[in-house]
Order: sequence, then structure tokens, then C-alpha cells
Amino acid sequence: MKQSPVYGPEAFAKDTGVSRETLARLKAYADLLALWNKKINLVGRSTEPEVWQRHMLDSAQLFPLIPAGTRTLLDMGSGAGFPGLVLAILGVPQVHLVESDQRKCAFLREAARMTQAPATIYAKRIEALAAFPVDVVTARALAPVAELLDWSARFISEKTTCIFPKGQNVEVELTEAHKRWRITVDQRPSRTDSRGTILCISEVRRVQSEQSS
Repeated sequence: MKQSPVYGPEAFAKDTGVSRETLARLKAYADLLALWNKKINLVGRSTEPEVWQRHMLDSAQLFPLIPAGTRTLLDMGSGAGFPGLVLAILGVPQVHLVESDQRKCAFLREAARMTQAPATIYAKRIEALAAFPVDVVTARALAPVAELLDWSARFISEKTTCIFPKGQNVEVELTEAHKRWRITVDQRPSRTDSRGTILCISEVRRVQSEQSS
């Protein structure tokens, strides 16, 4: 049986339309990831051959969903930089990567330096980060929606959009989130997971605060 070709940078470029310069920066990022992943657990070893689809494209598919005029993006639990560092390389002007694992932060700093990405790395938990307003909040495979909103609430204004890739339990998560939050939700299908959904959440307000006012 003939094996399907591995999804690589050329296929990624075809699917996303990125420039040669941007693709070269993403290749450098992928090469550094493969090197560091031998020493620290940045991504699952089994997913290394699928890095361009499972991690790069999975992150890049969020870029067209970012509202026009966005300047600042907060990526919670950045890990190896997905999706935040990819979005910085693709063109978001100011990206803030929050990651509590010191070794992963060391990788993120080197990856941002090598790719000249406009990223600031915070080696701390999101709860310990001083609040500042952002246009977009992202988080990938970090926590249920309700918890993500709890953590990001201090950074959210009435104009902020939260973009969260989610799996097959998305409806359960949204049901729980609606108990604590009033939110407007736009669901988009994932390009990399047939069971996945990308949530674009806006107009975030606490239910309790509204009831008590």
C-alpha cells in the first residue's frame, strides 16, 4: 500500500499563501523545535513528523480570524509557541506569550530571536501576570472555556476577541461557560481536525456582575 506523502512546508505554503520569507522563518522555527525537542518535551515525539499540519497549520488557521486592526495578542500557556509564536511570525504586531515552564520559555526566547518575531515572553503563570488590555486572546489545549475566560478576564475589554481551538467536547464546555459568562460565540470548523472547532468569542461579560448591578 502506497503511503500518503507527509504534509510539509510546501503544502503549508500552498494552503496559507505565506510569502517565501515568512515560510523561511517558519522553517527555522520548525528546525529549532526538532533540535530542542530531543532534550525537552515541547511537543509529543509522535507528532514531530506532522509538525507542519498538526502544529503549524493548526496555529496559522487562526490568523484569518483575527480582527482587522489588531495590535496586541495574548497567548496563554504558549508551550512550544503554538499558536502565539506562529501568529507573531505571520504578522500580528505585538504578541505576548505566557508560559510557566522555564525551559519552554528559554526555547521561546531563542525561537523569537531567530525568527525576529515581535513576541514578548513571560515566564510565569497567567494569574501572576500584571493586567494590560489586549485585542485578542488565544489559548490552545490549555483548559475548558470557562477557565480560559476566568484567567483572561483582566485583559479583556468590550472590544477583545478570544480565539480558542477546541475539540469534540466544545458544546459541554460552552454550556458550563454560559453559567458564568455572557458571551457571543462564532464557531468555525477546524482545518486540521474533523472533530475540531475554533471558537471566536466576543462581548464577554460576567453573569454574576450583571445580576448584582
